[in-house]
Amino acid sequence: MVSQQLLEMLNTAIARELQVSIQYMWQHVLWKGVKAFAVQEELKKVAITEMKHAEAIAERLAYLGGIPTTKPSPIFVGQHLKEMIEQDKKDEENAITFYKQIIETAQREGDVTTAELFRGILGDEEEHHDFFTSLLEDI
Repeated sequence: MVSQQLLEMLNTAIARELQVSIQYMWQHVLWKGVKAFAVQEELKKVAITEMKHAEAIAERLAYLGGIPTTKPSPIFVGQHLKEMIEQDKKDEENAITFYKQIIETAQREGDVTTAELFRGILGDEEEHHDFFTSLLEDI
């Protein structure tokens, strides 16, 4: 049996994944100008990946006896390109830090499956962070 703390961490992760999936999708839709053509599809792909993360975490949480949240963390679309990408980079940095904590907690509790799930998600989040960091170099 996993702790209430781990269940709450998983729900926080779901809220975060819902947040960024919506955030990135709206940025994909609203991003205009020449630079938009180069990254709109990538933003859309990242948004879809984040939604798949939310689904996988929700399935794990439900299996562990929790009830997945349907409420995203606060969404920040932004007004300008640089503002959008700076926030996206920060959101990915926060996810990387938080998901490492989830992995540590799951390992400590002997929940190998949750730890493995988040190792895979962590790899995606690091790729997303690299994508946003690279975009900021060109803005």
